[in-house]
Amino acid sequence: MERPAWAPPGMDLSVPSVSRMYDYYLGGSHNFEADRVAARRAMDAFPGIPKIAQANRAFMRRAVRYAISEGVTQFLDIGSGIPTFGNVHEVAGAASDAARVVYVDNDPVAVAHGRAVLDGDDRAEILHGDFLDPLPIVKSDPVHRLLDLDRPVALMLVALLHFFGDGDEPREKVATLRDALPAGSLLILSHASMDHAPATREQGAELERIYRDGGATFAMRSGEEIARFFDGFPLVAPGLVPMPDWRPESPSDQEDPNVYAGYAGVGRKA
Repeated sequence: MERPAWAPPGMDLSVPSVSRMYDYYLGGSHNFEADRVAARRAMDAFPGIPKIAQANRAFMRRAVRYAISEGVTQFLDIGSGIPTFGNVHEVAGAASDAARVVYVDNDPVAVAHGRAVLDGDDRAEILHGDFLDPLPIVKSDPVHRLLDLDRPVALMLVALLHFFGDGDEPREKVATLRDALPAGSLLILSHASMDHAPATREQGAELERIYRDGGATFAMRSGEEIARFFDGFPLVAPGLVPMPDWRPESPSDQEDPNVYAGYAGVGRKA
C-alpha cells in the first residue's frame, strides 16, 4: 500500500480510525482504504450516517457562535478529528478576533494535518493527546500558551463520548476537565443515541459491532445517560435535545429524520 506524503511514518494503514472514518463521512480525503471499507460497512448498517455527521458539524458551529455571543472566546476541542472546512477556529475567528482554540486528538493523521492547516496561525494549535488522560492536556504547553484558565473556556466534546464505554470512566474524565476550568466555562457536547433515531435497535447494535470489529468502542446511550455528563454544567436552553433542535437556524436543519440519531447540549459551569 502506497503511503501518502501526509501519513505519519510508522502508522499502520490497515487499521481503521474513527476520526478518519468521520472524515470519509464528511467527504474528506484524509482517509485510507481500511477507513473507507469500515465506513461503508457502517453506512450500509446505519443509513444516513453522512447526514448525521453533517448535522453534528452544524450543531458545533451553532454552539461556537453561541459561546462567542456569551463572551466565551477560548475553546478546548478534545477529539477534534481531522480539520475540515468550517472548523472551530474558522467559525470562532470569524465571530471574534479574541478567539483562541486548542485542538486535541489522538489520531496522528488528525494531528499532522491539523498542524499543516494551522501553520502560521497564532490563535490556534493542535496537540496529540488522549481524552482518557485529561490532566496532561490541561497542563500542556499549547493550552497554557493560548488559553487563560482563569477565564471561562468552552470545553468541546463533540461526537466523542460514544467512543468510550462505561468501563473507560468517561464521566470521571469529564469531571476532571470540569474541575480544571473556572466558573462560567461551557461544556459543548453531542452524543449518538437511538432514542429518536429512525433506525432499529438491531441497526444500532450492528453499528456498534462494526466499530468493535475495527478495534473501537461505539456506545449508544439514552438521553438520561448522556445528561449525566453535564453534572456541574447546568444546561442552557433548550437543554439536551436532538441535534437539529438545538437552536436551529433554519427549518432545513430539521428536515431529515436521520439527524435525530443523537443528542446535543451546552451547559455552563456554576
